[in-house]
Amino acid sequence: QHHFARIGISKSFQITNIFPELTALENVRIAVQAMTTRFDVWTPRSKLTGMQDRAAELLRDVGLADHALRVASELAHGEQRALEIAMAIACDPKVLLLDEPTAGMSPEETVEIMRVILRLAERCTVILVEHKMKLVMDISSHILVLHHGEFLAEGTPDEIRADGEVRRVYLGEGRG
Repeated sequence: QHHFARIGISKSFQITNIFPELTALENVRIAVQAMTTRFDVWTPRSKLTGMQDRAAELLRDVGLADHALRVASELAHGEQRALEIAMAIACDPKVLLLDEPTAGMSPEETVEIMRVILRLAERCTVILVEHKMKLVMDISSHILVLHHGEFLAEGTPDEIRADGEVRRVYLGEGRG
């Protein structure tokens, strides 16, 4: 995991991976601290100021600034996903892999997390693994479609919408 982060790749998995007993700010500070050249869990609190500021900035980036001092387990599911994304971007990745970032989210949470992803896409490449086709079409500039792990199609959202095989497999068209 650290090797990928050091070469500019970060990932967020389908199952949320946070420290539930810590605050949102502490979760992100740990991710920031892990990216320092010399990681030391015994660092005096006074030396953590820069890391604390960076963690607060990352929480703002994902819309969680108002929840910085809340215990992570008390956050709504969508907020926990945003927290995990904040942790994932602590290494300033060139590529961010997001596996099912909207899984289990309400429509409102989905809209908010997609706003976060669009903002992140302005500063790094975001690779999204997602089964909600409308969402993929609305947010993506380039799409690669897989079916049972096999390549099916590649192109812009308009090209994917027009692809007969994609329509047949994912939209059920052409079945009798």
